[in-house]
Amino acid sequence: MNKKKLFTGLLIAGAVVAGGFALSGKAGRLSDGIAFNDSQPLIQTAYTGPASAQPTDFEKAAGNAVPSVVHIRTVVKFKQSAQQQQFEGMDDDIFRHFFGEGGPRRQYNRPDQKASGSGVIISPDGFIVTNNHVVDGASEITVTLTDRKNYKAEVIGTDPNTDLALIKIDAKNLPAIPVGNSDDVRLGQWVLAIGYPLNLDVTVTQGIISAKSRSIGINRQGSAPVEAFLQTDAAVNPGSSGGALVNTNGELVGINSAIASPTGAYAGYAYSIPSNLMKKVINDIKQFGSVQRGYLGISMAPDNLDDAQKKELGITANNTDGVYVIGTDPAGAAAAAGVKKGDVITSVNGSAVHSGSELSEQIARLKPGDKVAISLLRNGAESKVEATLKGKLGNMTAGSNTTVSALGADFAALSRQDAARMGIAGGVQVQSLEEGGLLDEQTNMKEGFVITRVGGIAVRTVDELKAALARQNGNFQIEGTYPGSGKTYYYGINEN
Repeated sequence: MNKKKLFTGLLIAGAVVAGGFALSGKAGRLSDGIAFNDSQPLIQTAYTGPASAQPTDFEKAAGNAVPSVVHIRTVVKFKQSAQQQQFEGMDDDIFRHFFGEGGPRRQYNRPDQKASGSGVIISPDGFIVTNNHVVDGASEITVTLTDRKNYKAEVIGTDPNTDLALIKIDAKNLPAIPVGNSDDVRLGQWVLAIGYPLNLDVTVTQGIISAKSRSIGINRQGSAPVEAFLQTDAAVNPGSSGGALVNTNGELVGINSAIASPTGAYAGYAYSIPSNLMKKVINDIKQFGSVQRGYLGISMAPDNLDDAQKKELGITANNTDGVYVIGTDPAGAAAAAGVKKGDVITSVNGSAVHSGSELSEQIARLKPGDKVAISLLRNGAESKVEATLKGKLGNMTAGSNTTVSALGADFAALSRQDAARMGIAGGVQVQSLEEGGLLDEQTNMKEGFVITRVGGIAVRTVDELKAALARQNGNFQIEGTYPGSGKTYYYGINEN
């Protein structure tokens, strides 16, 4: 049966049911149920009065939240790949073949790429949260407020795994948005999506929460992506990324991040990062420069498996209303706490988990060293264990004795003259950065940065830098400045 015939059949079936509901077997008399037996209707009515409804006038919520949502425009420098250079060289050879050495040359005008997105002001002194993919690779970031004032922004830090970023503008007394509790969001709850879609001015759309803890497999930016989206049918389009999802009180409950669409434009559903997860990530970035993420160390069975797939994975538990453990890392936190293959995790710290995305979100809010109360089912019996989260490599706070080589940079002590010009006692300058090092992978540090403290320990020579690094235990902060900036910058290192 083709789709057109199927659709027609559904319409006809609907009409038949409607007719049966409207009329009883006795001509001319309305019935309160589908059944034709007056003594016992199939569907009983139970009128309890009008349903309690949330406000349908969103004016107050929009008025409170709109001033906190900003327009972000970026410039990304064009980078020519080796393959493009090869093909463009071939094109030049073709031109020489036909026109000779004195003939015309093909001109390649590769303009910088410009993009647009949204952001949300979270503090009066200029901190703004947005998506990582909005600012990733940007050489220039401009923020426009609703009063049309423009500011240049700097990236404080990013987390590709959750697609979040923290940027800052030099401004005061900004309208920071109140942040709500995303755990309190309920299915069917009214929400507003606010952003700058399609390069339009600020736009407000309304919808409901249609799903929670939704994983759609769209985030491929990080090595350990976390997806536990709030799903909404509020219209979100390109350019809305990084904007606000707010409740009817005007409180931020999510950061708009993705849409599900075959065309790239709005087609029914949008996805937002829950505010509680955002708070943890952004606070870490502000405090440490990177996210301090704890790991449980388990492999989870995919959600919604059919019986054949369960059998293939060896899942024998009848009650799998939780997360089925198909493996554990021997050096991980779960194994140390006694979690085994075949266990079904039903709650974390008292919060029920029904899917892998719910479990991932709960763990993503925690850091190495945090204790986690886990309820699980084993052979039909319920038990509880306590796990202490570790770093990705299995250690509580990641490896100690960080080395200069692990940072991935060349360093040199700042001269007395340069230190005097900068108004500092001294420091160690980053001469060059290596791809794949900790500084490259976990921070947005630039060459020329002068390190003045490591984990609170002052450093003025490379030897002092080495000694300070040896005293760190995985998570620590690098403090310093850039020549001529007059500002102090902080970068966090987490060897997880």
